[in-house]
Amino acid sequence: MSADPTQLAFDTSCHLFQDCGGFEGPGLHSFLFKPLWGDADGNGVYFNKPMLLALLGSVIILGFFWAAFRKPKVVPGKLQMVAEAGYDFVRRGIVYETIGKKEGEKWVPLMVSLFFFVWMMNLWSIVPVAQFPVTSIIAYPAALAGIVYVVWMSLTFKRHGFIGGFKNLTGYDKSLGAVLPMVMVIEFFSNVIVRPFTHAVRLFANMFAGHTLLLLFTIASWYMLNGIGIAYSGVSFVMVVVMTGFELFIQAVQAYVFVLLACSFIQGAVAEHH
Repeated sequence: MSADPTQLAFDTSCHLFQDCGGFEGPGLHSFLFKPLWGDADGNGVYFNKPMLLALLGSVIILGFFWAAFRKPKVVPGKLQMVAEAGYDFVRRGIVYETIGKKEGEKWVPLMVSLFFFVWMMNLWSIVPVAQFPVTSIIAYPAALAGIVYVVWMSLTFKRHGFIGGFKNLTGYDKSLGAVLPMVMVIEFFSNVIVRPFTHAVRLFANMFAGHTLLLLFTIASWYMLNGIGIAYSGVSFVMVVVMTGFELFIQAVQAYVFVLLACSFIQGAVAEHH
């Protein structure tokens, strides 16, 4: 799979101090890809690079856990040990801590799936050749946040009924007196509209910004690789290395935060309303 020209969108033969159109930085065009097959007019099944990465990521995650647990042992091997550590981190470090052990156990499979899927989609950003975080396209975080939203709302009304669920979402508390209507409107707007929106955008925006910065310093390193610009190119390349390390950290943090917020929504849904 070669790098997509719609992502690169700059002349690789152009360098500093050359009359070749100047520096072309990354932009929205860096997140647009030509279809690998099919087209936007409906000819064939539309399939592009981010879709391929999402599919490959899913296969990798399924393959990893299948290989780790297909023949589980009391004394785990290296692969099983790594898989168990990851599973236990999400179960104990996120789900149990947020929802509680009793209520949280049934949600562990969903949260583990979300965590590793989001993390894998983020990790594609620093994988050679792939070099693109799937979650920097808003459709993917929005779809995942939509799944969490449906689960959250369904659980809220199933657990509390229609009236109780409405009170849960609006923060109904008669002791608030005259300000209760205003509080209910704010809480309803926050829970029903703002929370799912920010849940998706937080992940998308961090991956979008991180990938843009990586592209910027990478392109700049190549562009300034000429004459005395080599010194500046070296500085830019150092920034590529630094930003790559920083991205590794952010990718894991964003997967953690996404699942943590999902757990907090579910915890709110199962909590008793007073």
